[in-house]
Amino acid sequence: MSTINDTEMIIEAVLFAAGDPVPLEKLAEIIEQDKKTTRGILTNMQYKYQHASRGIMLRELDGAWQLCTKPELDPYISRLGPARKKQGLTPAAYETLAIIAYNQPVTRAYIEQIRGVNSDSVIMKLMERNLIREAGRDDAPGRPKLYETTEEFLRVFGFSSLKDLPPLEMNEIPEVVEKMPVD
Repeated sequence: MSTINDTEMIIEAVLFAAGDPVPLEKLAEIIEQDKKTTRGILTNMQYKYQHASRGIMLRELDGAWQLCTKPELDPYISRLGPARKKQGLTPAAYETLAIIAYNQPVTRAYIEQIRGVNSDSVIMKLMERNLIREAGRDDAPGRPKLYETTEEFLRVFGFSSLKDLPPLEMNEIPEVVEKMPVD
């Protein structure tokens, strides 16, 4: 298959079958193109989905691509029946997540220094929800774990990359956290 329509059809099928985001490098390998060409094709597809009367959209999530339903159609999708229960985050979890997102990679001690309280259980809950992950170890004494946000964080909050985080002044953390959407 060699036409642009054929290539888009392959990408669409791969993304649909994968369900999860597929890295640009993997898509380029599958369609046997370089990354720059593949990114151009994906950007063109993204534009087409955005400007067509379609129920799906193409999203970039930190260098990976995924087909998703358009958020404005959630009321109709919910009519399928009970979806998996999505629990909201606690204020402590939002606060911790904001600290990690804006300062990553960070240690637990850094998070606790800002919050002023023990954050072990909040960090564990965020890891269970796949919103954060271990990002290695710091060179400081004791080699503490470093934490960073995940691709799931980007997906849940609707960001393509960390560059999409709203600008932050230190006195604005509570306001930014309150404005973060929840899936």
